[in-house]
Amino acid sequence: MNDNQTKPASESPLFDASKSAFATRLRNFVIVLVAVLLSASVFLGLQTGTNTASLAAMAESSMPLEEALSNGKPTLMEFYADWCTSCQAMAQDMDELKTEYGDRVNFVMLNVDNTKWLPEMLHYRVDGIPHFVFLDRTGETLASTIGEQPRTIMAANLEALMTEHSLPYAQAKGRISGLDATTPSSRPDDPRSHGSQVVSP
Repeated sequence: MNDNQTKPASESPLFDASKSAFATRLRNFVIVLVAVLLSASVFLGLQTGTNTASLAAMAESSMPLEEALSNGKPTLMEFYADWCTSCQAMAQDMDELKTEYGDRVNFVMLNVDNTKWLPEMLHYRVDGIPHFVFLDRTGETLASTIGEQPRTIMAANLEALMTEHSLPYAQAKGRISGLDATTPSSRPDDPRSHGSQVVSP
């Protein structure tokens, strides 16, 4: 072949360089597209995955105590506080249990930082939270559990409560956020100071 003979355009170095540049740009475009799609997936996944129940929202939608005690359904009463880490840890499970059992069981939430609930705190001897009280259809106390509980234990107790059987995990205890009754309160009516008023039988 004569050196003076021209090579086809597809074999020229200039063509190879532009082909290589195009391939690099295409590869970079695909990488960017995949990265954008993955980022969007992660973002959407986090949005739905972190849609955890907040204590404030749950308390807002909980049944008023007076109504729960008069509607003929069994009741799960929860004493909680917004600052309670154990209450926060159980919030998602409790929200799911309310969705599952809420048509057959009243879910009532009483904030221990609200002095309105001081008589109930004294009556049920609340000295750590979360503190759960299981009430039958007539409002009589059947059992209580104190502290963070696994969802399975709470579900088993709710099943028994609905069917009027004895609760399998009555008096269960878990990790609690304590109510400090020994240090003086900044407010004389602070519900966390109730422990000094409780008289043991």
